[in-house]
Amino acid sequence: MSNGVPNGQPRAATESLDVRTPDTHAGNYPPGVPCYNPGTPQYYPFGTNFQYGASAPVPSYYGYPGSPVMGSYAPPHHGHPVSQSPDASSSPASVSRQRGYLKNSSAMTGWYQPAVEPVRHIPQQATAASESAQNRILLKGGKVVNHDRMFDADVYIEDGYIKQLGKDLVIPGGTRTIDATGKMVMPGGIDTHTHMELPFGGTVAVDDFYHGTRAALAGGTTMIMDFVLDGKGVLPLDAYNKWMDKAGAKVCCDFSFHMGLTWWNDKVKEELPILCKEKGINSFKVFMAYKDLFMLRDDEILDVLKTCKSLGAIVQVHAENGDVIDENCKKLLALGITGPEGHLMARPEEVEEEATHRAIMLADQVNCPLYVVHVMCKGAADAVRRARMRGAVVFGEPIAASLGTDGTHYFNKCWRHAAGHVMAPPLKDATTPEYLLNLLANGDLECTGTDNCTFNADQKALGKDDFTKIPNGVNGVEDRMSVIWEKGVHSGKMDPCRYVAVTSTNAAKIFNIYPRKGHIAVGSDADVLVWDPTATRTISAATHHQKVDFNIFEGMECHGVPLIVISQGRVVLEDGQLHATRGVGRFIPTPCYSQYVYNRIQTRDVSRAPQKVDREAYDGPVIEIKMEDKKGMQLAENPITMNRDSMFQARRAQPGGRNLHESGFSISGSQIDDQKITKSSGQRISQPPGGRSSGNLW
Repeated sequence: MSNGVPNGQPRAATESLDVRTPDTHAGNYPPGVPCYNPGTPQYYPFGTNFQYGASAPVPSYYGYPGSPVMGSYAPPHHGHPVSQSPDASSSPASVSRQRGYLKNSSAMTGWYQPAVEPVRHIPQQATAASESAQNRILLKGGKVVNHDRMFDADVYIEDGYIKQLGKDLVIPGGTRTIDATGKMVMPGGIDTHTHMELPFGGTVAVDDFYHGTRAALAGGTTMIMDFVLDGKGVLPLDAYNKWMDKAGAKVCCDFSFHMGLTWWNDKVKEELPILCKEKGINSFKVFMAYKDLFMLRDDEILDVLKTCKSLGAIVQVHAENGDVIDENCKKLLALGITGPEGHLMARPEEVEEEATHRAIMLADQVNCPLYVVHVMCKGAADAVRRARMRGAVVFGEPIAASLGTDGTHYFNKCWRHAAGHVMAPPLKDATTPEYLLNLLANGDLECTGTDNCTFNADQKALGKDDFTKIPNGVNGVEDRMSVIWEKGVHSGKMDPCRYVAVTSTNAAKIFNIYPRKGHIAVGSDADVLVWDPTATRTISAATHHQKVDFNIFEGMECHGVPLIVISQGRVVLEDGQLHATRGVGRFIPTPCYSQYVYNRIQTRDVSRAPQKVDREAYDGPVIEIKMEDKKGMQLAENPITMNRDSMFQARRAQPGGRNLHESGFSISGSQIDDQKITKSSGQRISQPPGGRSSGNLW
């Protein structure tokens, strides 16, 4: 393949290409990249509406269900959902733009096309003179590192996309060349778990969508996946709009959303299909902790699992036993334990392990894929590992904090230091990070995030007299890539390919944006790092780009540093200088039915389907029970009954005796058999059993 054209297929001398207007929220197709339709011997420009006539959706190379673009190369669909069978005759006026998304009157399904203004078609030669050299970059002499292999190749980037990959490339004049000799060229990181400017505990996380994504770029992360997380009573669509308003004008890198489900009823349930099909969200998070705030009951979680499976979505879970935590907090506060150490004591490893096991069990009952966020302890990680060994479709996400530091900090004499590490679930003992890294390196855990949710000292001080009031959250979005390289690759636990998988590629596959993201290949987004595995840096709050005044990795020396960070085809970090631009980040839709996830789910639905046993009908005798006998049946005579209400009634005593298993206590002070005793205040017993009393104690 060369320049996106399958081998053996000559490209026309003059192709009709699109010139597009930039759009902050919707992705833009690059001029000069054709869209190949294998059904016809012809190349089409991006944006061409193909009639989709297959009887069933055909998955595309980029994982968008129902896409008409197939083959060994399919350029990414950067737009937003429209009707499955686009009407080529419809005029642009029939489509309205709201928040950068396309809407029409047709039923919204999984077919994607760009959300752009009407375009005009001009020959390729006419655009060449107007292209800026700033949009053309050649990374020369580096070693490309993907999740599956490493190889020597040059990478040519133009207009935000990787256009060529290989040796002796023919490139246009005016291209900027960056020497990557001796360095690694790898996909930009994807942080699967962030909470930018999250309202929590009466305050708001200090790293907003600008400072947070700016810091992400500084550390080599070129895409974040943030959580829409509003309070009970706020419908998901309203919460989504609120988060989009907060993020859209600030983000410096590409971003996607997960949706937090903090309450559950029919109204919430009705909005999930809209979020999946129209808003580009394929993952929904439930909480088993934060009682009376975010926590859902098991029956509600089961309904969420069934609903999400029917939509081809993924359920994420915060796994801790909220009831146990609530009781432990009350007990510790009553004992006078109010400091940050109480946060860990109230959440022992068992509460995370039990909830993780329970969540996996619930998901397995309905065969819904499960993604366990922030795996923090050995027991939870083992629960994920055992489930995967049984074939369950479950993914575990350790985070930079659980891989890079531990819970001994909760016992630090400095309150600010200890409180700076408070997060939920809490960090565990000093042996946990290495244990989790081993499982991550070996494939038992899948990918990494940060749970980045930062609060300054004065915000953490809301809980100075009560650990339950300390805002939960730590940093990590800037340091994740270096910390995992240091702890994973530099220590010898994983190779660079596995590093790329756990920091980028696996996330792209799970959330159905691969190989647009997480891969160095022709047609992929130009989110690229030039990585120096030998360079070092020391992490410090004094030098990091995050707004928070504390860093949980303070003083850690890391081998492995991004020398060049390229986001959307633009150099944003070079020579230690950060050139991030507010508001240029694009919302990246995450379509449902990820092949990486749902291929196994669909196979398991077939292989595990309940099978009726064919047998001859029973033709023997059956006893007859008269209806009046059923009503008067004594449990003492037949204690086993199908009457659910009577199963939990106390067994009746046999005539002539009292059932000693039955409590005689009554709040009024009376006894259950008082009515059987004849009381006589005037009668005196002169010779009681056991002998007569003299009336003296001695």
